[in-house]
Amino acid sequence: MSVLRASLIALAFLAVTLPLMPLQWLLAKVRSPLARKLPHFYHRLVCRLLGVSLHVEGKVPASGLLAANHVSWLDIPVLSAVLPVTFVAKKEVGRWPFFGSLARLQGSVFVDRESRQSTGPSRSEMASRLKAGEAVVLFPEGTSHTGRGVKPFKSTFFGAVEHHAVAVIPVTLIYQQHHGLPLTLRQRPRLAWYGDMELLPHLWQLLKGGPVAVTILFHDELRAEAFGNRKALAREAERHVKAGLSQKLHARPKIG
Repeated sequence: MSVLRASLIALAFLAVTLPLMPLQWLLAKVRSPLARKLPHFYHRLVCRLLGVSLHVEGKVPASGLLAANHVSWLDIPVLSAVLPVTFVAKKEVGRWPFFGSLARLQGSVFVDRESRQSTGPSRSEMASRLKAGEAVVLFPEGTSHTGRGVKPFKSTFFGAVEHHAVAVIPVTLIYQQHHGLPLTLRQRPRLAWYGDMELLPHLWQLLKGGPVAVTILFHDELRAEAFGNRKALAREAERHVKAGLSQKLHARPKIG
């Protein structure tokens, strides 16, 4: 039954995605405001197809730099389903078959974390998007992991807001339930995508796995001018995200 379920979801995903890709390309080409809104509604539908229920806490921002912990490829549809966003992604993502095309169509900012020479142009592009009123998602850990903790935030791309009146909003993603039951440590690799896991097998296992519940916790905004430098700003954002994760993981879960 799980294989049949996964197959039907995959077919429904393709039936929705393939016709919308040329439409999104056209909207981006003519610079329509709908080019930012369509991915938002698309990812809401994708979450429904995948059986991902979203529980939002805190005030959802209209714009600003969203600094979030990174657990899985699933973070992308989850955050995009909550509000229209632009993602900061490593350059390798843009070269992925199919999914790289989706990232490019959403207007992702691709960065080369290994090259210091590309840091300045990438931060400038982020700053331009932020000044235009976009909500830009940054995963400052630089990698995904199990979701049981938070890795140190890298401060490099916080420089995009260092000299601009742009808010930084720490965001905690908590994957807490699977099939309506608390997610165990043993089950986390079914949702978390990290290390040398291959994308398509992981996606297939998730499709077979059943409903997932995710909490998206938006913290109070931070302002760069309140901190001495981008490193202090990154540390404060990390502190908020860690505190939110710790609070939720140690809270008594609500079943159902």
